[in-house]
Amino acid sequence: MRTRLVAVPYLWLLAFFLVPFAIVLRMAFSHADTALPPYAPHFAGFAAIGPFLAALDLDNFRLLADDTLYWQSYLYSLRIAGLTTLLALAIGYPLAYAMASAPKSWRGALLVLVILPFWTSFLIRVYAWIGILRPDGLLDAALIGLGLTREPLRLLNTEAAVLIGMVYSYLPFMVLPLFAALEKLDRSLLEAAADLGARPWTAFLTVTLPLSIPGVLAGCALVFIPAVGEFVIPDLLGGPDTIMIGKVLWTEFFSNRDWPLASAVAVVLLILLVLPLALLQRARLARGGAA
Repeated sequence: MRTRLVAVPYLWLLAFFLVPFAIVLRMAFSHADTALPPYAPHFAGFAAIGPFLAALDLDNFRLLADDTLYWQSYLYSLRIAGLTTLLALAIGYPLAYAMASAPKSWRGALLVLVILPFWTSFLIRVYAWIGILRPDGLLDAALIGLGLTREPLRLLNTEAAVLIGMVYSYLPFMVLPLFAALEKLDRSLLEAAADLGARPWTAFLTVTLPLSIPGVLAGCALVFIPAVGEFVIPDLLGGPDTIMIGKVLWTEFFSNRDWPLASAVAVVLLILLVLPLALLQRARLARGGAA
């Protein structure tokens, strides 16, 4: 019985991760064709496996290395995702700390407020930001009405609008793991630190922050990974200069119908995301074993 239970997540990974990844990887080594599906060669059975493997090539990966559009899109996506993660952490940590420090009778209501945006369609929430950030939108009207600005800020179709939309959309993914880590914090440790003469800021740096590192890492991973491949927010709130890799993927798949090249883009993106996480996990396990 125990073996069957352990096998369930592995079967899930096999069916919904490894098999789709193998299909995408196989397309990445193919070339575009006018057939249906629009790539070749097609697997015609194990009897013809030799010619099939011989027809596979690395041309799509060579193109990714040679064309500046793709690697610049990777770098831009990593930068935007990194900024989004840092901003979400800067906003989410105080928010999660305040929630964990609130009376227990309030925590449930505060948690509902954090997850409340999930009750509305993601696309509708992004479209709402268009109405807020456009030149004659709510934000400019409020700032001009308060006398803080004299003319519209024109945030829409800029990198700032993309960051605002992404931080807003992914902030709950940062707050929830931080709240879970901070809520479990033993408050007697802070009292002991205060008894030993530590000031509140010193107690936070030496007690609270180190104990909340697992929540910080989990929140950063939950924000950074989907932010790298984000398509909807840059497409709706960004301008022509905000070319993230998710938009490149969509263009190659649906506009250019170059499935092999799009698959190569997806494979490289997956390697860029999974490899650092695997190395981090291995280092964490090695450190834990050494301890």
